Amino acid sequence: MGIRISSSSIKAYTTNTDLDSSVNRDWKNLSIEGEILQSLNLKNFSFRELKTATKNFRSDSLLGHHGNWVVFRGWIDQHSLTPINTISLMAIAVKKLNQENFQGRKEWLGEINYLGKLQHPNLVKLIGYCYEDNHRLLVFEFISRGSMENHLFMRGPLFQPLSWDLRMKIALGAAKGLAFLHSADVNVIYGGFKTSNILLDSNYNAKLSNFYLARDGLPDDESYVSTPVVGTNSYVAQGYFSTGHLMAKSDDVYSLGVVLLEILFGRRAIDVSQPSKQRDLVKWAKRYYWTNKLSVFYILDPCFDRWRLFRRAEKLANLALHCLNDEPKFRPEMDDVVMVLEGLQ
Repeated sequence: MGIRISSSSIKAYTTNTDLDSSVNRDWKNLSIEGEILQSLNLKNFSFRELKTATKNFRSDSLLGHHGNWVVFRGWIDQHSLTPINTISLMAIAVKKLNQENFQGRKEWLGEINYLGKLQHPNLVKLIGYCYEDNHRLLVFEFISRGSMENHLFMRGPLFQPLSWDLRMKIALGAAKGLAFLHSADVNVIYGGFKTSNILLDSNYNAKLSNFYLARDGLPDDESYVSTPVVGTNSYVAQGYFSTGHLMAKSDDVYSLGVVLLEILFGRRAIDVSQPSKQRDLVKWAKRYYWTNKLSVFYILDPCFDRWRLFRRAEKLANLALHCLNDEPKFRPEMDDVVMVLEGLQ
């Protein structure tokens, strides 16, 4: 899959702040970008090709905005990967950096660095990139049903409540993706596990996306990696924000625990529309569940048949709270999480 360029290369790309040597820094940055791009087996699209594929980035091709990115739908030939052939079209998602800035270029490089070499059924597939003049774009497979976040929390003709079986299928797929990242051969900290980054294909298969927070994993003799504090507060263990120490086998697992609670109760991790004591889902669930195990019956997502699902819901709640343990060393390994979720299918 090509030479692995570690996150230390990305750090070198982004942490030089010596303004007096800006010219030398720019040449260094270009060298690092070129080294990474040449090491990966990805399609190098021209900017003109992506303009053609997305109808010149027209508004009717717009899929949405995500941080520093604007995402468009496009079409290419599935065999030649060119945007011209109309015989065997394949839908793609084109992420275009909407502001040429420090953080955006770091994200672009981070996504390529990881998704350019990692392939798994539960990771979104990166097809190629555009690296031309000041243009930085990424080309992914198109995931037709969008994010899990929309299906859990939005209502309308396109977003009906997810059944228990579908939620368990999605949870298992997402957990398998995370277990793959944590495996010894891959050893990657995802850093972005949340419902908005879990995409669903036409069969509700989960695919993890947005790898710009990913980091290389840890040697066996180290307990954490120091990294700038980033991410969505409601999905990240508090120890990360207080210390800046990201744990390979615990902080991703904590984020998974938050998502499992959202799946179980149909509530966002932080919901200001709820009464004050219920706005923080993790605190609320811990407080009520540990004082009364039957509480899961009463606070389960009302769209479920509570009597039929109570025992399975109780097992899922136990797993979620295990993942959310205040002590990182007591959180489960991802392979164990996958086994429990397989039993709930």
